[in-house]
Amino acid sequence: MSAAEPAVLVLKPGRERSLLRRHPWIFSGAVQQLRGSAESGETVRVAAHDGSFLAWAAYSPSSRINARVWDFAQQTTIDDGFFARRIAAALARRREMLPASALEASRLVHAESDGLPGVIVDRYRDQLVLQASSAGAARQREAIARAIAAAIGCSAVYERSEGEAVELEGSGARAGALLGPEPSQPIVIEEHGLRYAVDVRHGHKTGFYLDQRDNRSLLRSLAAGRDVLDCFCYSGAFAIAAAASGARSVCAVDSSEQALALAAHNARLNDLGDGAIDWQRGDVFEWLRRARDSRRSFDLIVLDPPKLAPSARLIERAARAYKDINLLAFKLLRPGGLLLTFSCSAAISAELFQKIVAGAALDAGVDAAFVRKLGPGPDHPVALAFPEGDYLKGLMCCA
Repeated sequence: MSAAEPAVLVLKPGRERSLLRRHPWIFSGAVQQLRGSAESGETVRVAAHDGSFLAWAAYSPSSRINARVWDFAQQTTIDDGFFARRIAAALARRREMLPASALEASRLVHAESDGLPGVIVDRYRDQLVLQASSAGAARQREAIARAIAAAIGCSAVYERSEGEAVELEGSGARAGALLGPEPSQPIVIEEHGLRYAVDVRHGHKTGFYLDQRDNRSLLRSLAAGRDVLDCFCYSGAFAIAAAASGARSVCAVDSSEQALALAAHNARLNDLGDGAIDWQRGDVFEWLRRARDSRRSFDLIVLDPPKLAPSARLIERAARAYKDINLLAFKLLRPGGLLLTFSCSAAISAELFQKIVAGAALDAGVDAAFVRKLGPGPDHPVALAFPEGDYLKGLMCCA
């Protein structure tokens, strides 16, 4: 093997089946050997046990996912042009599926489901935010930033590569400007006629829950005349949508003082008076128990907790937590009321989540039904060969 040739990741006999079905992950247990040498994030040739070509992938020696596939075509070259083409295709899909008004606050690249494993790019007006959560994405961050900035015509790209996924890849957490200056203050976006300030430097994820856009729109159609409870409210988007749509009352709960301050600021941006929303700081699990004990009740409840199962090893613990909060919510729900309940844990399947919610209703003594399955909008696609991308699951239940 010459110095110019890429290293070859050889799989064990019979372990190529998932790649032949176009699944982009290669687990360490499927690997027989690495022929040659490769640094973390470097592109390697993936071969079956008999030497036949399977894919080009980014190597990640520190992770249980030993490589993530860039492309399955042998003739493809993984270079700046490759990233530019993948980004152009992702943008074309968004322009076809989203109204122009939504494009300025949307997810432009959704990782494996857009053919760019570990790459998330969100847009907030003229500011792009990049998350590089895989070793390959981290190694190619500058090429990706240049390509997305050129395609959109934005000069500012801020990186937010943090969290457990980054740690597992061994690529190191990074936050800061990749292109252009750092944003000096929150960016105000508009969604369905409402305004929200987005803190891309310190906020959750990339600063805002873009994946809940359609579900906030649904809530606006349901909230009028109802007493609404928004749990894990973060920057208040669900609560504000309810209040702006004529809810009789809105109570919003979060444990973060910083998040509640941003939420109150967002309420003022939308000309909602100080009494329009009752902002409550506290642990949501404890708050729900106190509300149950004091016999409070609501017509519409939103449960949108943070990721409770960041990995498969935490599924059992997360399932107990999901059941706990849903049981308490059903206890607080008036007859005829609605519960919008979500899980953003990829490790919790849609089937398991539905079983958890069903068990919570049963234990609460509520004869409930789900009337609608909920999920993210079309800027968060899920590749058919990659069901792990279906991370946000939701149910609208009636009591």
